[in-house]
Amino acid sequence: MPRGKSKRGHRGKRGGSPASFIEGRVSLAERPAEVADRKVPGHWEADLMMFSKYRQAILAVHERTSRLLLAVPIERKFAAGIASHLVRLFKAVPEALRRTVTFDNGTEFAAHLSLQSLLMKTFFCDPHAPWQKGGIENAIGRLRRFIPRKTDLEKLPTRRFRQSIAAYNNTPRKCLDFRTPAEAFSSQLLHFECESTSWLSPGRH
Repeated sequence: MPRGKSKRGHRGKRGGSPASFIEGRVSLAERPAEVADRKVPGHWEADLMMFSKYRQAILAVHERTSRLLLAVPIERKFAAGIASHLVRLFKAVPEALRRTVTFDNGTEFAAHLSLQSLLMKTFFCDPHAPWQKGGIENAIGRLRRFIPRKTDLEKLPTRRFRQSIAAYNNTPRKCLDFRTPAEAFSSQLLHFECESTSWLSPGRH
């Protein structure tokens, strides 16, 4: 099954949560209410897509309204490196579409405060409740159709990786009225560009 979660299942509650080791952690309960209904763009979720080979992973971020997916392979799960990748991914996104990002409590996201440089607010799921960021969980499941868990990322050509992300973003979705995530995200960009230039219209002079 392309969306099977081998050996992962439903995360148990044995032992303590790493949440206590995340400096500046803000609970999902404090996230703006507008995020939940997916009507306001610019709210993201992030997670790691893990593979069978030890330490191999893809860092993926998912925009809740358009379902757009951005991703990059990573070599190590160190928090500082993950934060650097996140900053680079979000720098490519227009400022108006950089509002919040939600993580689980993995210590790989402990350097999340780096995103304050982009004026993004960060939030974390409750301990042992990664399902609270179901959008990215679903997106990773879909991406496995193109990049299965057994894939060796060291042997995956960059072109093939980019094609896989493009295939995900250009597949029509029923939840988007059969538009693709790329089309939905583009319409968001157009909306903000029109708003930012509306003062130039003849009626405003």
